[in-house]
Amino acid sequence: MQTASAHVFYLINEGYDLKQAAAFVGNHLQLSERQRMAVMRSLASREQLAAREKKRIGPGSLAGREVWIDGFNTVITLEVMLNESILFRGMDGCIRDLASLRGTYRTISETAQAVRLLIEQLQGTNVGRSHILLDRPVSNSGRLKTLIAETAEERSCDIDVQIIDDVDRILWEKANVITSDAIILDHCSCWVNLLAECVKKHGGRVLQVWC
Repeated sequence: MQTASAHVFYLINEGYDLKQAAAFVGNHLQLSERQRMAVMRSLASREQLAAREKKRIGPGSLAGREVWIDGFNTVITLEVMLNESILFRGMDGCIRDLASLRGTYRTISETAQAVRLLIEQLQGTNVGRSHILLDRPVSNSGRLKTLIAETAEERSCDIDVQIIDDVDRILWEKANVITSDAIILDHCSCWVNLLAECVKKHGGRVLQVWC
């Protein structure tokens, strides 16, 4: 996979589309679909990496400030960590999983703890108000909203949970965004790698497929 990552990284810096480059290299090296996905989610071009790093701010900068959170993106990654499944470290430092959210989501036994960990991490940075956005088209978004709201109330955390139609486009226009979604990172004005801090704190299993 490191060989594949090196080849794909070269191609995307030569202007090739990431998905097409991963398909070409994946076919050549006979990678499985999950291996190809791990490579794709781990890489970005030098230009993208430089732009993301320029917009990245540290968790210590969040005290008293509003933050905007990609709800399903963060909760699912923490669920994967708690389930002791594999996570991947991207070249931009973000932690990503291989879960595919295609309009269907259901809470699992790890969901409540994942929400607690997220809220504890937010409280540890002394943020002001947190806005957690959930995608309306995804099933069980209402159930997750209720769980987050109840947990926030128990822990006296100022959290506004919204179910909206186009989370990505809303977050594109925001600052202090918490997500590992590459498209959002490329559009938002600044972002915080809070998931990486949380995964590190709780000893999540993280692999790196690039070198």
